[in-house]
Amino acid sequence: MNSSKDILAKSGASFVAGSSISINGLYELTKPRLSLLSVFTASLGYLVHDPFRNDFSILVCLTIGTAFSAAGAATLNQWMERKEDALMTRTSNRPIPSKLVSPAFALLFGLTLSIFGLGVLYAGTNIWAMILTFSTLFIYLLFYTPLKKKSSWAIEVGAVSGALPPLVGWVAAAGSPTTYGWILFGILFAWQLPHFMAIAWNFRNDYTKGGFKLHQFGASDGKDLSRKSLLYTFLLTLLVFAPYFIEIGQSSPGVFYFCSAVLLSVYMIVAAIRFFLSSNRDFYSKKLFIVTIIYLPLLFSALVIDRYL
Repeated sequence: MNSSKDILAKSGASFVAGSSISINGLYELTKPRLSLLSVFTASLGYLVHDPFRNDFSILVCLTIGTAFSAAGAATLNQWMERKEDALMTRTSNRPIPSKLVSPAFALLFGLTLSIFGLGVLYAGTNIWAMILTFSTLFIYLLFYTPLKKKSSWAIEVGAVSGALPPLVGWVAAAGSPTTYGWILFGILFAWQLPHFMAIAWNFRNDYTKGGFKLHQFGASDGKDLSRKSLLYTFLLTLLVFAPYFIEIGQSSPGVFYFCSAVLLSVYMIVAAIRFFLSSNRDFYSKKLFIVTIIYLPLLFSALVIDRYL
């Protein structure tokens, strides 16, 4: 009769034997560019609150914790969608479908990254930052990911989880959520809608192959999807100027941020209007996507720079 040690040894050997590991595959599992966006917005949320703070240990822990948590979420998302990814042209070369990393090891890797990231945030920042980051993982993996195959409203749900990092950065500095922190959350939430609706329209054929319904909102010509994108762009414009009209307990942004926000808002609105009105929606959806990529880092950077000025 086998001992418990023999059983455990065989189980471990079986897991290792069924697990392929590629360093490059592990790196790609973390979706480094998307994870970097979470790190970037979380760090800016921290700096907007108090750019002159001398305690850099909190910022370092915030950066590390957010990076590992975002990487873990990306890995677990790919583990959950590995079958769908294999069906779509743009995702078929991801690490799991291309067999660079086995599903078993990807699951272990994703859980390890997530738990480590949450632990760093709890130990190095505060419990609010850890709770909000856990909420990000929870919404992203258990609500957004399965909803993508059922409704285009998954974009809004995913935007909630994607908008939490700047609030995480804010509470790491402030100790708890405040009005300004929620404004930062609202800005990133509203920005994500035109950004991801442009992506959904660009890759609608691939999404159909994978069984996703992110682009299936209203008319099949994309008119309703582009209209909703435009409406969220108007909401975004209102939110970027909200600090001037709401009592936030901090000094209001100055002229530099105001001028930057005006120029960037016009830039964004024009792109969203063209996406909505043009008969060549494929072309202008790509233009809108590029505009959103330019818009966000410039807006948030202007907000931080303005705090220094």
